[in-house]
Amino acid sequence: MTIEASGGGGGGGIIANLSDKIGAPEAAIRLLLTLLAGYPIALIYRFLIQPQSSKPVHHIFFSLCGFGLCFFNYGLNTYHSLVCIWITYLLVRLLRNSPTQLVGVNFIFHMIYLLTGYYFTESNEYDILWTTPHCVLTLRLIGFAFDVADGVKPREKLSKDQLECNLEKVPSLLELMAYAYFPGSFLIGPQFPYRRYQRFINGEFMQYKGYVRTGLIRLCLGLVYLLIRQVGAMMLPDNYFLTDAYRNQAYLWRLIYLGLWGKFSLYKYISCWLLAEGALMCLGFTYNGKQADGNDDWYGCSNVKLYLLETGNTMEHYVKSFNVNTNQWVASYVYKRLKFLNNREISYGAALGFLAVWHGFHSGYYMSFFIEYMIVTTEKQVEDLYKKDIVPNYGGLVNSMPFKLLKFIALKSYNLIYMGWCLTPFIFLSFDRWLEVFKAVNYFGFIYVAMWFIFFKVYKKIKSAQRRKANERVPSRATDLSPTMNESQSKDSGSKATDLSPNMQDNKKDN
Repeated sequence: MTIEASGGGGGGGIIANLSDKIGAPEAAIRLLLTLLAGYPIALIYRFLIQPQSSKPVHHIFFSLCGFGLCFFNYGLNTYHSLVCIWITYLLVRLLRNSPTQLVGVNFIFHMIYLLTGYYFTESNEYDILWTTPHCVLTLRLIGFAFDVADGVKPREKLSKDQLECNLEKVPSLLELMAYAYFPGSFLIGPQFPYRRYQRFINGEFMQYKGYVRTGLIRLCLGLVYLLIRQVGAMMLPDNYFLTDAYRNQAYLWRLIYLGLWGKFSLYKYISCWLLAEGALMCLGFTYNGKQADGNDDWYGCSNVKLYLLETGNTMEHYVKSFNVNTNQWVASYVYKRLKFLNNREISYGAALGFLAVWHGFHSGYYMSFFIEYMIVTTEKQVEDLYKKDIVPNYGGLVNSMPFKLLKFIALKSYNLIYMGWCLTPFIFLSFDRWLEVFKAVNYFGFIYVAMWFIFFKVYKKIKSAQRRKANERVPSRATDLSPTMNESQSKDSGSKATDLSPNMQDNKKDN
């Protein structure tokens, strides 16, 4: 990739030569170097800048570091981020006392700007261009406007999340730039509210220990995942799944290869997030309270939950463990803000729709999030049926060791193979390419979900009919005037209905 195509700043000759030698795209090398630069930046800050009592010095340091790294990657295209930061600051100053207008205008401006950038830069591949950090910046500046708008609302009308993030005082332009360009997060995330940056600058996390050690562990994990990703990409490159060699494999091997490829593809994102998180940890930025054992928790900005990711067995586990901060952002600023619709399914669908649009115009993004919605919904239905009907009726079987072992193998196989199927549109992007891969595996994902949908609909109808029949067989209550009551009433019309119970008559005689 040429310097012009990548938008890189200085050092083009060195980076280009390195790119030729190792066979990696120049933009990817710049990205990796930028992530690694977060560690010396953390070292400089802790020893030279943090002791400075003047807060503007801190803001200037982070602004210049972030801006410089952005220019190193994208050259003159860095102006896009500058324009959006300045426009956001202007809107906040002009519309702060009109919260709805501020949120609406700011949201529309940033989404249009981002989508226009996608329109002029997107190709059939996943390109590392100025739009890569700009999509992160878009969420950051949209959330910032929400927090400023919440700052002028009555506190009793704010939710717990809004109380933690609202800004009663508008930051200066310098503070906003430092927040927007914060090293270690502006390029690929993670997302965090301005209040976290403010607390960090005010020294609220300084007294806690263990951040350097935790950050270096994260760095090592990131490098391990990056190595696994590179080895996996050499064994199963993306283009392999578009070849006759893949289509001619035995069907079971096609499914296994697709699942393994999906894992390796995930590791590309995970390795980058781990490197970014490690740099933020080394800054002492990610404090998150105390752990259960009393140690300081430094995982406040983690974008991936490794243990859940590697031990989980459902698509919902992937959702909860992957791109965590972005999902939390969408939950706080999209899903929960749609509470007025009073429908969780619509809110969830709208949140996934927003994520798809935020990623770009490629059909693969929309198909991936549609598949996520479809699979997560199906999993909940299966789990509900399992807990309510299978476990109560077949408790001895499901608790037996052979069944548990079989269940573990089945879930792990499902977890691996379906992950590759779900990730296919997200990686191949264009309709003709991801459809070609789906065709190679006989569209198995859609077929199984459709079969479950039909089964579940029939099953619900049968259960509903059984409940109706059961209700029809329930004896009528005494208040419905049973024949016994009618006979008693004819004999003693003067007695009250409440005196006609045999037990009550016996009690009268005893008295």
